Amino acid sequence: MTTDEGLLLTLRVEEARTLKPLIRMLRLRAEDGAVLPPFTAGSHIRVKVKLPDGSEDWRHYSLVNLSAGGDLHTPHEYTIAVRREDDGRGGSRFMHQALQAGDRVVVEAPRNEFPLRDGPGCAVLLAGGIGITPMTSMAAQRRADKLPVRMVYAGRSRELMAFLPQLQDLLGEDLQVHADAEAGGPLDVDRVLDACGDADQLYVCGPKVLLDKVLERTQARGWTHDRVHFELFTTPVAEVGDQPFEVVLSQSGQSFQVPVGQTVLDCLIEHGCDPLFDCKRGECGVCSASVLEGDIDHRDYFLSDAEKASGKVMQICVSRVRGPRLVLDM
Repeated sequence: MTTDEGLLLTLRVEEARTLKPLIRMLRLRAEDGAVLPPFTAGSHIRVKVKLPDGSEDWRHYSLVNLSAGGDLHTPHEYTIAVRREDDGRGGSRFMHQALQAGDRVVVEAPRNEFPLRDGPGCAVLLAGGIGITPMTSMAAQRRADKLPVRMVYAGRSRELMAFLPQLQDLLGEDLQVHADAEAGGPLDVDRVLDACGDADQLYVCGPKVLLDKVLERTQARGWTHDRVHFELFTTPVAEVGDQPFEVVLSQSGQSFQVPVGQTVLDCLIEHGCDPLFDCKRGECGVCSASVLEGDIDHRDYFLSDAEKASGKVMQICVSRVRGPRLVLDM
């Protein structure tokens, strides 16, 4: 399938509707109703948002599809669901509060960094919270292809979990719902892994705590990387012990202070630099930077253990340093 990655589209908000207390669904269409660029299961679009300080930025939102007969090759609309993050920088609040039906919004055509893989076995879809969005199209695609699929959907309570009725209609007994409020605690990841066959492929999307647990438990079992596919639905947050530090760009001699709560990448952008980046979640590897000095606190999901141990490269969109100074070969 050809793609239109990088193509910018101005779309109209056809519908904006609250699904759950923290989740809002938006349907986007071309002004003239024309066919939109195609997408595949797991794809996302980037949406231009306006932040409270008046600046603009981009946010990633997975495309939702709950119909096994849905036309992804010649779609007439894109559907996304956005969770409101009150502690974020304001992108989700823009999507919840500013955008209304009839408004226009600029989006980048779909791209897929979380695709379904070919191969034997069952596709086991593990979703946490708003991480359900890319899983909807994956489940629908597997049903359409008449291939085995199982979904485990975890959330704090059913009242906060979007698309439950539609997923139950689509998957029936192949859907397992875990609500913390009913179960008395979080999902037992080991039980999910115990139920997987040797040929099954695991797809995980959700908050960092879920992904960290899954990666820890699959690595402990000796699962190879080609069996575990993931997408993170969490933006970087400050951690206990974070300290401000100086970042020095060796090639230009520039230096800036990176405060607690800001990433190296955002600091460089704020000061007029133009580093390469894409996901801003430590997954894609685009923002890799060579490190000349600094005790790196790696927080990404891209570098290998050997690369992290070398101390020579870091993902500046999420990782920090433990000392007062970072020198990059930039």
